[in-house]
Amino acid sequence: MTVRLTHPDGMLRQTDYAPVAVATGSRLVLLAGQAGVTPDFRPAAPDLAGQVHAALRNIVVGVRGAGGDVGNLARLTCYVVDWVPEKWDDVLAGIARAQESEGLPSPVPPLTIIGVQALFSPEFVVEIEATAVLE
Repeated sequence: MTVRLTHPDGMLRQTDYAPVAVATGSRLVLLAGQAGVTPDFRPAAPDLAGQVHAALRNIVVGVRGAGGDVGNLARLTCYVVDWVPEKWDDVLAGIARAQESEGLPSPVPPLTIIGVQALFSPEFVVEIEATAVLE
């Protein structure tokens, strides 16, 4: 495996994501921000949890298309419209769906959430960027 997720001693002990990913490999895959959309550019769901799930599904499709798999994901950055901490449970629900349907690891790789005013379309409430490392 090219990515090892860790929780070094002395760091905050969260259970939903690993704070550190140690990656070795020869190919770096950088995925553009993926919205929670269908291939025909329509929102896959009206809610945050559904769009997180769909965005993660799109990331998995992209990583697999590059010759990797979910175990190669080393970093996720989520841009959430009008972020407030109360939205965390919806983000987690979308992640859980992707863990069940797409095999996303648990805990997920290092994850950063950034609140934004808007995305490409007013129907989109989340966009997720990803970095993967392949052999």
